[in-house]
Amino acid sequence: MAHDREVLRMIWEGQIGICFQADRDEIVGIKPEPFYLMISRLSYLPLVTDKVRKYFSRYISAEHQDGAVWFDFNGTPLRLHYPIGVLYDLLHPEEDSTPWCLTIHFSKFPEDTLVKLNSKELLESHYMSCLKEADVLKHRGLVISAMQKKDHNQLWLGLVNDKFDQFWAVNRRLMEPYADQESFKNIPLRIYTDDLDVAPTASIFTRRRSCSGCPSI
Repeated sequence: MAHDREVLRMIWEGQIGICFQADRDEIVGIKPEPFYLMISRLSYLPLVTDKVRKYFSRYISAEHQDGAVWFDFNGTPLRLHYPIGVLYDLLHPEEDSTPWCLTIHFSKFPEDTLVKLNSKELLESHYMSCLKEADVLKHRGLVISAMQKKDHNQLWLGLVNDKFDQFWAVNRRLMEPYADQESFKNIPLRIYTDDLDVAPTASIFTRRRSCSGCPSI
């Protein structure tokens, strides 16, 4: 993977400028100024929710303070378990170069269309489950099962804290053939959709005959 390192770092360092605004129906008193953040494309909305909630909470009525937070773009609820970069590519107009404007809501969580991930712990559980599913297809689950709890923590905290070296020190094991294997058993693919009328995600796999010389992204 050494020859891919610079490409991996470029992908890792990709960021999106986001302008957060409050739901005007939930505001009490003066309308707050928007809240701007530069966020990694590989991150998730629940990982920045605390920061955005803290900024807007002073402007929100007391009855909504403890509500489950969610976000929308032009009326479309944003799935909290989708990477931010995926959401952006699915929904943001290509010709629009301005910051992506999202609305934060403290009430009326759309439980019929969104998975409620109102804590980092729930998101971590979902993320690790996805890795385990992928590893079963690629390595029969041998890599992830051989990792210790500290490896799982290092992987997750590397993502949360945007630490490339910390994350890839562990993740590289999942991106290479295991032990004496010449190639992966299968290549897992995850298909994302912005259609809220279908299942949130679908995982499929395809057989791979050889991985000689193939990039590890």
